[in-house]
Amino acid sequence: MDDSQVDQILRNPKFKEMVRRKSILSWTLTGIMLFIYVGFMLLVGYNKEFLGSSFSGGVTTVGIPLGLSIIVLSFLLCGVYSYIANNKLDQLNEEALKEVEAITHEKGMH
Repeated sequence: MDDSQVDQILRNPKFKEMVRRKSILSWTLTGIMLFIYVGFMLLVGYNKEFLGSSFSGGVTTVGIPLGLSIIVLSFLLCGVYSYIANNKLDQLNEEALKEVEAITHEKGMH
């Protein structure tokens, strides 16, 4: 693939749309995870009493399920990303690839 083909791919509107959507999705999910994780760390730093308190006088403190939920949330966000990437962004990727193949075949014929 030569430089002109690469330029055509990079200027392709479907390719640009795919990159834009993927970027928005990635940064949104990263922001959500960062907000929750930093919030948890701030809670650990500034309100240990709350995290150390028990639900009903038992052994399990509030911090245990909260910490576990953060871990579970990270897996869920990975699943959300995979689902959206596979079902929405792959369609744009396929359309862009078809146009790239058409560009490559055009260039090969000339």
